Amino acid sequence: MSICVALIAHNSKKDDIVALAKKYRSILSRYHLIAPDDTGQQIEAVTGLTVEHLASGHQGGDIQIAARVVSGEVTGVIFLMDGLTPHPQDPDHQALLRICNLYDVPIATNVTTAELCIQSVAKQREAYLIFNPVAGQGNPDRDLALIRQILEPQVNLHTIFTQSDIDPIEQAKEAIAAIRALQDEGASGCIIASGGDGTVSAIAGATLETGIPFGVIPRGTANAFAVALGLPTNLKRSCETIAGGNTRMVDAAYCNDVPMVLLAGVGFEAGMVNNASRELKNRLGTLAYVFSAAQQFFTQEDFNATIEIEGQVLEFKTGAVTVANAAPPSSVSAQGFGKVIPDDGLLEVTIPVSNTLLQDLNTSATLLVSALVKTQLEDKNLVCLRTHRLKVTTDPPQTLVVDGEILEANPIEFTCIPKGLTVFSPLSTV
Repeated sequence: MSICVALIAHNSKKDDIVALAKKYRSILSRYHLIAPDDTGQQIEAVTGLTVEHLASGHQGGDIQIAARVVSGEVTGVIFLMDGLTPHPQDPDHQALLRICNLYDVPIATNVTTAELCIQSVAKQREAYLIFNPVAGQGNPDRDLALIRQILEPQVNLHTIFTQSDIDPIEQAKEAIAAIRALQDEGASGCIIASGGDGTVSAIAGATLETGIPFGVIPRGTANAFAVALGLPTNLKRSCETIAGGNTRMVDAAYCNDVPMVLLAGVGFEAGMVNNASRELKNRLGTLAYVFSAAQQFFTQEDFNATIEIEGQVLEFKTGAVTVANAAPPSSVSAQGFGKVIPDDGLLEVTIPVSNTLLQDLNTSATLLVSALVKTQLEDKNLVCLRTHRLKVTTDPPQTLVVDGEILEANPIEFTCIPKGLTVFSPLSTV
């Protein structure tokens, strides 16, 4: 559903509404405009704005606008009325006034009030919500209705639905371009991602180093990004956090040229993610990752890993190398230090170097306990490093997973981007 602004005028006020649209063209261009056919044609001819044409005023265009108000599509109405010499063919303003009052939709009836309304809108935040309707197991229509109920009184909410044939990163880039244009006019905007970790990570990566506030409304299986940053995973609380407007800056990273907001892994982590199919996640939820991890544990083969870090070259025989920018406790393979700090300007690297199955089991237990107590535990078969930059080369080449996406790359270079991402966050988050 688009955010509509309705433009309508009595015959003697047509020139006024066209002049108004021309004066505030840049602001009105943010909205889906609707107008009776004759008014719409004049506005388009003079301003170049795109206007959806309804029936002419004397043929019921005002009634169509009223119906759109009732359906919740209209955020405001500009109806320039002639209070002195109304024409018999002019649209009836009484019905539209009554409907707008009934549904709490602002309606401006002269140029002065119209300018006040438009100027007020210009100062309000624009929010671009990229919404994945197939994420999670909830009801997407009910979720979206709640999101709109909480956010629309606070921001001008533009909803963009993900599609199977369109990369959400491209959708995010279009939203970023729109926000950049707003910033040139002195306005502000933000991007909100609502979906699973794939959607959230992709859009977060697109906003990396832009300074544009990024909101998360998690609706996926694991919601690892929200958990890792201490953000709410409840739909209502997530929306309230964004509406509150408080932000914090957290780190991000690049894995080769790919943005990374959570973690990357070669070996074990990649195999675990690859085995957790969509069907398995739909059937088991977060337990799908537990099942997949157990399966991968007994099938993972060791490989040679060369780590270049701070002028040193280190070599290991291992079944996994995990590099984390941020990670929830459930990402056990990243918990060599007990927790991953998302705003310290460093990447946490965890490498198990066990030689036997028993040692593998002990090292896995160490990582699990470290995650539970959030403190590093000593284990001679576990290498833990913190660094701003590193390079990993594997022999034989291993599958790579970056924020849940399976890739092929060897060698792999990681670079931390301190404070690279601005996220909406509760005030209590530390």
